[in-house]
Amino acid sequence: MTTKKRTGPLDGLRVIDCSGMISGGFATAQLGDFGADVVMVEHPEQPDPIREWPPYDEEQSKTSLWWKSIGRNKRCVTLNLSTPEGAALLTELVEDADLLFENFRPGTMESWGLGPESLRSVNEELIYVRISGYGQTGPQSDKPGFGTVAEGLSGWAHVNGFPDREPLLPPISLADLTAAQFAVQAAMFAIFERDIGRGGSGEGQMIDVTLYEPLFRLFLGDVEAYDRNGRIPERTGNQHPSAAPRNIYETSDGYITLSASSQQIFENVMHAIERSDLINDPRFADNDKRVENAAELNNIIETWTQKRPTDDVIKAMEANDAIVGPVYDISDIFMDEQYQARNNIITIEDEDLGELRTAAPVPTFSRTPGDVEHAGPRHGQHNREVYVREVGLAESKFEQLREDGVV
Repeated sequence: MTTKKRTGPLDGLRVIDCSGMISGGFATAQLGDFGADVVMVEHPEQPDPIREWPPYDEEQSKTSLWWKSIGRNKRCVTLNLSTPEGAALLTELVEDADLLFENFRPGTMESWGLGPESLRSVNEELIYVRISGYGQTGPQSDKPGFGTVAEGLSGWAHVNGFPDREPLLPPISLADLTAAQFAVQAAMFAIFERDIGRGGSGEGQMIDVTLYEPLFRLFLGDVEAYDRNGRIPERTGNQHPSAAPRNIYETSDGYITLSASSQQIFENVMHAIERSDLINDPRFADNDKRVENAAELNNIIETWTQKRPTDDVIKAMEANDAIVGPVYDISDIFMDEQYQARNNIITIEDEDLGELRTAAPVPTFSRTPGDVEHAGPRHGQHNREVYVREVGLAESKFEQLREDGVV
């Protein structure tokens, strides 16, 4: 079996993606952006639900733009894993694979004879990445999980929002996307250990990623603070519980973001708003005092910003080496010169939509950059390419499996 030639630092890495929805899908999209050959496996009759998520293209009303983004750089095949023939075919697919991703409820892959031990018996180097709501162990491991629940369970929703309002969920799939990033870094850790670390063990392993643990891990210092002091973080709105001033401030025609956690930057802000007298004010003498008196400090700054347009506020702040920025919507991003200079939005050709602009791979590599070869393909588009040309199925066998609903 051959691995499709790609550009990027992961050229030569073969990934079998048996996951659906967001967490696994975004993880393998990241790998695909940087050159991995990602073969995505979907059920023949039940495609990835993302294919039906809005927003849709206005001209191609049944084409999900979500799917075009998260499915990019992947080759899509169909396979019914719950059938003996489908399980056998997946086993052939992983014989020369580096990574397999799956996000079924724990125990599902084992019920089909496709658990880590079964697949590693045919490929001992296989790294098997499992993403689930609660993990493969523990009293809640058999429960289904979604990112929304993880955002509550992790402590994230409790601290997000304003103190006089209810907990607030994010407007993006934060738990899923964070889990995806942890899954990618864990996969790279495992590849390093297998191939390089201490001479390389030559062995694969299973990686157990939950939706709640990656978000929980982002709360630096909170475990220690509760252990030592019984401190429970509360909602602080746009303010940071450990630094001030840090907020969103209204201008006469919009908003700016500002952070001044160091003493020098705070002083620069005071110079910018022509309130140098406040530098030696006991209420704002150091960061601890500023955190205690953040409401007063924010009011002073916003009283100044509200009288001026956003551009004038930013110019005045930057002239004094303060650190500020605008609050953009997506139309602003498309027009911004920094985004343009770094080619953060690129144009590709899509077989369904024609010319399509999409987010460029990040971060930037100097020698082996990522690329977007194509947007999300059609359901089962690469069946013949993968099963006949690469796996080596006879055309008659392939047609029989298709008739039987296996592919």
